[in-house]
Amino acid sequence: MKTTVSEHDFLEAFRRMDRMSGWTRSGLLALFEYLEQYEEDCGEEIEFDVIAICCDYTEYNSAVEAAKEFGWERPAIDEDDSQTDEDREEEANEAATEWLRDQTTVIEIDGGGVVIQAF
Repeated sequence: MKTTVSEHDFLEAFRRMDRMSGWTRSGLLALFEYLEQYEEDCGEEIEFDVIAICCDYTEYNSAVEAAKEFGWERPAIDEDDSQTDEDREEEANEAATEWLRDQTTVIEIDGGGVVIQAF
């Protein structure tokens, strides 16, 4: 027997199980959308298990933060470069995202941040 899980049900299950720590609302919504799309693409239903999801996925404030945790080293900054600090941060985040995608699933969050699958 299967139950359809709505966006609201998804968020509420995390609250009920006291699993909101480490997650933003936008991070959980991005994960929910990813899991729904995954089911649709594979034609296979996923068992909704909040604990398993928390073990399999982690939210980070940025791809750089996530990549550093797994050993990625940020490229050296060319001091003579005319890029702004914001441009450098964006470039580092893009490089970190690319590196992470070579390792695992990366779900980008609207407004910044990423959710990655454990690897």
